Amino acid sequence: MDALAFEHHLTSPQGLGRRPADGFSIIADGGRCGDRIRFSLSVDGDHVADAGFDADGCGAATAAGSAAVTLARGRPLLEAARIGAGEIAAELGGLSPGKLHAAELAADALARALGTAARGRAALTPPPAGRTLIALSGGVDSAVAALRCAESGEAVAVTLELWSDPENDGERSCCSASAVAQARALAHSLGLPHFTIDLRSEFRAGVVAPFIAGYAAGETPNPCVGCNGHVRLDAMLELADRLGCERLATGHYARTAEDDDAAGPLLRAAADPAKDQTYMLAALAPASLARMRFPLGELRKPAVRELARTAGLSVASRAESQDLCFLAGTDRARFLARHGGIDDRPGAIVDREGRTLGRHRGQHRFTVGQRRGIRVGGGAPLYVLAKDAELDRVVVGSREQLAASRVRLRGVRLHRAGARVDHVKLRYRSRPLAARLLGDPGPGAHADLTIELEAAADGAAPGQLACLMDGELVVGWGTIAR
Repeated sequence: MDALAFEHHLTSPQGLGRRPADGFSIIADGGRCGDRIRFSLSVDGDHVADAGFDADGCGAATAAGSAAVTLARGRPLLEAARIGAGEIAAELGGLSPGKLHAAELAADALARALGTAARGRAALTPPPAGRTLIALSGGVDSAVAALRCAESGEAVAVTLELWSDPENDGERSCCSASAVAQARALAHSLGLPHFTIDLRSEFRAGVVAPFIAGYAAGETPNPCVGCNGHVRLDAMLELADRLGCERLATGHYARTAEDDDAAGPLLRAAADPAKDQTYMLAALAPASLARMRFPLGELRKPAVRELARTAGLSVASRAESQDLCFLAGTDRARFLARHGGIDDRPGAIVDREGRTLGRHRGQHRFTVGQRRGIRVGGGAPLYVLAKDAELDRVVVGSREQLAASRVRLRGVRLHRAGARVDHVKLRYRSRPLAARLLGDPGPGAHADLTIELEAAADGAAPGQLACLMDGELVVGWGTIAR
């Protein structure tokens, strides 16, 4: 460790107390250590015009904030986005393990300020060969997608912080503060500039609030569809424009087709049917889809992990997240109570004739098609047929009673003629069912449509997305209505 370099930044901190005019400021909190850094910077087109900071806590936080200002001020934006804890520690002459947390805190503060400023005022020119923005979550899929993009041309990485809750397990969530830090380190290890975008308020309003409202109304909402179709993708495409990126790449397992059609491209199922994610992407508008790339669309999961191992990526064996990102480490009922005020409201479990068969703790604990957890003994297995939020009633019956041959949809969007629909997916992990739309609807928005199944099937839960397909192509979508 070079004590003189550390002492210089500690005794003569660069930018201390400075808040540039027209700048963007954020606060990074060190958590238990009590350190905190407010980092401020202004952007002039394609470079960092000025920067400053304030720090609370130990002297190492002040020195690290000064080092971050020194490294970032006047630098091209994409170069500044390559600055991490290692570069800040090196500017300080090296740090002991006990002080390294200060460099990590300063790097986080700088990255968040850069992301906020880039989103608000950056104006980079696209290079002749094009530039790709890659959505990096810190998992193996997005890491390999980033690796492939970096190998084929200029790329920039972005990670979104969507949710923060002390009850969540940051290691299992793809959008927590710890996941953002891991993704940033991964991007820098690949030599990529990295931007952190804080979308927590937009995520709460556009994803979590509808999720809570859906359960309160007795439905089973599908938050990932809205997140992918609006909140996340809109913000990243906007950032892509600011950073001069022609394309946005993600680690989703999906492909596109009919790219030259005047109405825009369609989603196509991935080569790996076990990993296909087109259902969760179905709400993407064709105009957005035209700018997107899916580097994993032709790969299967074992091949993706092998590419990661060959490249020496630290996430090669990382387990996949199985939960909704904001439910990682907690459960749905507790989440709805804490964030939506939806507490248990006991009610009756009844059959289709209205006869009471038992009691439940709250209708929001159930979903249509559910079999386990009903706790009504005797006779044949029972399934949830419907829920009535106003009466706090759960209707159950046999599997035969659950089956339906027609499903009503609301808020339908068709990208091609309705006559092309020959299959529908009613749940994420379900197989496509042979079906047709009634009424021969044309492309565009439709308030209400009905889809007829070739063979009666169960699993049509109000609030879930119905993915309308022509073979393996997604030609539209709608929400399953009551």
